[in-house]
Amino acid sequence: MGETVLVAMSGGVDSSVAAWLLCQQGYSCVGVTMKLYQNETVDRKGHTCCALEDVEDARSVARKLGIPYYVFNFSDVFAQKVLDKFVSSYARGDTPNPCIDCNRYLKFGALLHRARELGISHIATGHYARIFQIPENGRLAVGKAVDADRDQSYVLASMTQQQLRQTLFPLGGLTKPEVRSIAEAQGFCNARKHDSQDICFVPNGDYTGFLEHYTGQLSVPGPIFDQTGQVLGQHRGAVRYTVGQHKGLSLSAAEPLYVCAKSMVDNALTVGPEAALYSRALLSDDWVWGAIDALTGPRRVTAKIRYRQRACPATAEPGEDGTVLLRFDSPQRAITPGQAVVLYDGEIVLGGGTISRVLPPDETDRHPVQGD
Repeated sequence: MGETVLVAMSGGVDSSVAAWLLCQQGYSCVGVTMKLYQNETVDRKGHTCCALEDVEDARSVARKLGIPYYVFNFSDVFAQKVLDKFVSSYARGDTPNPCIDCNRYLKFGALLHRARELGISHIATGHYARIFQIPENGRLAVGKAVDADRDQSYVLASMTQQQLRQTLFPLGGLTKPEVRSIAEAQGFCNARKHDSQDICFVPNGDYTGFLEHYTGQLSVPGPIFDQTGQVLGQHRGAVRYTVGQHKGLSLSAAEPLYVCAKSMVDNALTVGPEAALYSRALLSDDWVWGAIDALTGPRRVTAKIRYRQRACPATAEPGEDGTVLLRFDSPQRAITPGQAVVLYDGEIVLGGGTISRVLPPDETDRHPVQGD
């Protein structure tokens, strides 16, 4: 038998085919599903991952492949690193991305640590991404998948060099139709299974319901201001709204109004026309670098500030204490603190960080990028 690989199997078609591909390549695979929370934590509804039926689907595929299969309980780590962070981020007015934190702290954190404890050198997942080695410096970096519609490099940008050395992405060179075709040919029970749509612990996208259930605190109504400070109405709790949101404001105005800012301290929203949502610059922190050791000077890049967005031309400049100032060539809609920002050089991820602040035009001008 070949080298042993711990394969994260969610019960979906992607991780199932990833396991099959590795078996075909001669690896000795061990299938694992991560139990991420106790059943009472979430009222299960909708298209989510990690449900009981997903465990049974993963077990079925592992049995068909003839590989060992286990369920690891990581609910304590998940609560600390993902759930608690999710709640605290919303409490300070940010909009977090818990799937990125799950990748960072669970799949490529706790699971990889468990693999090492078991004497297994590598893990594998069903992500659509590739890993490249950079000739100039020998570093490893996440790269975009062949299937541009399925590319998940954005949610993997926080992977460290050690994690990249010990991770395999078997699906990086395949398209989704090819993956489903393989699953059908192998008779997998999940060959036509739907992809999970919701965050696993937020059924049907009801963030407020989860937050109230998890914290035991109900959201409280507060004022909605326009950009001049005039009160326009009342919202149902600032935690219910994100920057760029229009639905649910229940305001009567001559033109559509959108959430431009929110203050959790004052439990207040500021709204304005869609034009007020656009900004050219942001500050970011919590950077993990991939293809480069660090950003040492101004650099032309393409950048993404949300998952389903094409990478847009921008200039990145290092700031104090490891922060990065990013200025886009064209204004971007609803740049949102708490979301990930990922820098690319072509197909390769240079690094990923977290948006900490959006710079208004007057402040952007006070931070000129060298070379402008």
